[in-house]
Parts: sequence; C-alpha cells; structure tokens
Amino acid sequence: MVLTPTVSFEFFPPHTPKAEEQLWTVMNKLSPLGPAFFSVTYGAGGSTRSRTERLVERVHNALAVPPAAHLTCVGATRDEIDTLAQQWWDSGIKHIVALRGDPPKGELQYTARPDGYANAAELVSGLRKIADFEIYVAGYPEMHPDSADLSADLDNLKRKVDAGADRVLTQYFFDNALFYRFRDAAVSAGIDIPIIPGILPVTNFARVVEFSEKCGTSVPTAMAQQFEGLDDDPETRSLIAASTAIEQCEDLLANGVSAFHFYTLNRAALTYAICWRLGVRPVGENGTSAHAA
Repeated sequence: MVLTPTVSFEFFPPHTPKAEEQLWTVMNKLSPLGPAFFSVTYGAGGSTRSRTERLVERVHNALAVPPAAHLTCVGATRDEIDTLAQQWWDSGIKHIVALRGDPPKGELQYTARPDGYANAAELVSGLRKIADFEIYVAGYPEMHPDSADLSADLDNLKRKVDAGADRVLTQYFFDNALFYRFRDAAVSAGIDIPIIPGILPVTNFARVVEFSEKCGTSVPTAMAQQFEGLDDDPETRSLIAASTAIEQCEDLLANGVSAFHFYTLNRAALTYAICWRLGVRPVGENGTSAHAA
C-alpha cells in the first residue's frame, strides 16, 4: 500500500493588490489540504523582499499553515539578515528556506558582498546561531548552473547540510531517473537529511521550456510530444499536465518518496487536483488531514 504523502506549496509575492487577493484565494483553496508549510519566494536579487515579508506575516497571522520565508544572501548585509530572522522568530515564524540567491537584474554573475553572507552554507550557519529554525536548502538533481560539475554541486550541498540544514527542497525536474541518481549520490556523500522533490505542474509548456533552459532543467522529448499542438487548447493542456504530474508523483511514491514540494505558480487548480489524486484530501471534521492520519 502506498502511503499518502506530505505536501508543501510554494508561491511568489504578487505585484499588485488585486493579484495579492487572487493569491489569497489560491492559498485558501490549498490550505485545507493540510500542507506542511507554504513557502514564499524572493525575486531575483531580493527584489521582492518587502512583499515577501508582508505575505509571510499575513500567512502566519491568518492561516493555520506555517509559512516558510525565503532568505537570500543577495542585497543585504549580515546584520540586516540576522535582524530580519530574529524578528521572524520573535513573531513565531519558525521555517526558513535559506538560499544564496540569483544575481540582481542586469548582473550576469553572483558576487558576494563583503559585509554579507557569501553563500547558502554561511547563511544556514548564521541562522543556526540566531534560533532553532526549521531550515530548508535547495538541491539540484541536474546540477546548479553555476557549479563546475555534479561532484562540486554535491560538495556544496553537503556544506549546507553540515552547517545545519534540516531538509533539502529540489529544483523541479521531469525525469525521475535524474532524481534517483541525485538522491543516491547524496546519500553516498553522507547527506542524511530528507530530500523532498520539487514538482512543477505545467500550466504553459512553452514558458516552462524557456525557463528550464535558464535553470538547467531538461525537458524529455516524450513530455514535449504530449504537449505538442496544445498551445491554444488550455482545457486539454490542463488535463495532460495533471496526468503527467500524477504519473511522475506516483512513480516517486513507489520509489520511497514520502513528501512533495509543489511550485504552484500562484495557481490552485492543477496542484489541488494532483494532490487529490495522490490521496491528499481536505482536513476532516475531526481536525486531521488525510496524510496525518
């Protein structure tokens, strides 16, 4: 019997008040599924920092789901990051996704500032000195674009784990064999914390292909063929997207995965349908969710 997985959902800060209210509708739709946390991203270069902070606080104050705030090393000093982390802890926010971060807009390469944290491992170490956060870090089944090779990428992940990370959230992927290779290599490297696969339900295939080229994620030919000719047929595309993600998750479940992190793109329908098919159902009248039973 395949156990019902634990799930978590990722969102990005909206740009307008109207979009924020639309996102709030999405969060209220997904919240009854009893997710482990809602994560809220930063934009490139920390460009959405104030919106991220506001949304994290709103989730914390209004929903039963714990928020996981993204923190990056970009665009802030150590003191500024430490102060914000302390404020979050004092207000009851205990989950943080600790990332190096992408270069600010217009810059091609990441450059650490002398008064800031140089990388995610340093950031994790710094957070550990502040409070007993639940810390998530990023993992890359197909290697981070800035890494020299897979071995160097794993070495970097090991440094983050040794600094005190609790769990790894992976970049999305579409070929499960790549995840299994990554998971096995991580275990061989002495990484013994949970590795949670990132799942991206496809809402716009052309956009996914474009973004995947930038972040180093491969798109299998067989998957591309599934979406071919559906650019102007959103209804069929949505059905194909749901079935594709469900098949991917079912295979992962059958191979020892017990948790999924969904990149929602601030939409509820696809993610909700996938979770429902996997047995993750709204919290019952007795106050327990399906995956907590």
